Amino acid sequence: MADKSLKRAISLPGLVFYGVGTMIGGGIYALLGKVTDIAGLLTPWAIIIAGVMALFSAFSFAELSARYPKSGGPAFYLQQAFSRPIGQIFGFLVIATGVVSAATLSVAVSGFLHDLANLPLWLGQLSIVILLAMIACWGIQQSVVTVAVITLVEVIGLILVIVVNSDSVINLQRPPSAFLPSLGPQIWLSIFTASFLAFYAFIGFEDMVTLAEEVKSVKKNLPYGIVISLLITLLLYVGVSFIAVISVDLGDFASSNTPMAELTRQSAWLSPQTLIIISLLAGINGALVQIIMAARVLFGMARNQQAPQVFKSINAKTQTPINASVIVTTTILLLALCVDLTTLAKLTSGIILIVFSGVNIALLKVKRQELPFDGFQVFIWVPICGFLMSAAIFIMGFMATLGMTH
Repeated sequence: MADKSLKRAISLPGLVFYGVGTMIGGGIYALLGKVTDIAGLLTPWAIIIAGVMALFSAFSFAELSARYPKSGGPAFYLQQAFSRPIGQIFGFLVIATGVVSAATLSVAVSGFLHDLANLPLWLGQLSIVILLAMIACWGIQQSVVTVAVITLVEVIGLILVIVVNSDSVINLQRPPSAFLPSLGPQIWLSIFTASFLAFYAFIGFEDMVTLAEEVKSVKKNLPYGIVISLLITLLLYVGVSFIAVISVDLGDFASSNTPMAELTRQSAWLSPQTLIIISLLAGINGALVQIIMAARVLFGMARNQQAPQVFKSINAKTQTPINASVIVTTTILLLALCVDLTTLAKLTSGIILIVFSGVNIALLKVKRQELPFDGFQVFIWVPICGFLMSAAIFIMGFMATLGMTH
């Protein structure tokens, strides 16, 4: 008989590693070049705006995760605030985010493998998704350890990039004013458009709430884990983006499939191949996290009568939702084989911004009900700002994608 309980095996340090690993992945390693193509020298500002916008929503997720420590995440939050059908809609949107994001990263990683070993793209995508499905089904503790180890490699990679190019900061070739945006509307339009794409690099912290039933001292550790993870990620991203715009030719950087490798081509001791390998690991790591998240949301929804009951099954030996993991990875593979990288990344950002808007509104309603609660809490203006920022970036990104703004 399958066990009905998930295993609580994640401490705060492991959760922070997991959280950083959900964000520092294929997004920053593969898409930073595309962001610089839009924002140029002002790329750090686009990163900061995307990070601040994510931070407001992260605080909302943090409070809701303390109030409702359930693996269903946003699906459960929206149900509590509004109704079961609304919660169900948002639950499937969260699952869609994880599936599309994992497909995005699988496509990126297959490109890295093609460059390294001339492996056919379809074979790379198939191998990656099967490998990640096996790890996700193996067990949450093993999955978190895998994520933590690769996360450490990713963080070291970003730090090495900053260290290798530290001379560029000392011998800055441009005046500081070159990195300050003017008041012109076109400049800020470019920055906000770039922030829409840069926002993809912050996607992942919301996945942490789906581990609520597998975290020790969840009402304390989960909220702090979310905020700490995002702040660490934001600091690293700002540092790397600033290094990028002062160290290399932005045209070459924007056109590269592995932009981080461009930042090490002048190094005598750190080869571009090393960064390509780290980029590959980063993509694998991010995809694994998305699979874990999507499977657990589907499991939580099934247990809450919001999805087919077959997905609430937990394997007695591994204590993981096997059926949910299998359907999630199968869908990921189909998307990876059929849709291109840029389309997948934009679709992911758009869906998650809708989810963030809904979660912020849910917290606003819950707080206005003045339900007694003595755990982690934020000021009421936090979800208001989180909603306005998410909605604004979504609308601007949508208009830019349709070519309505120039």
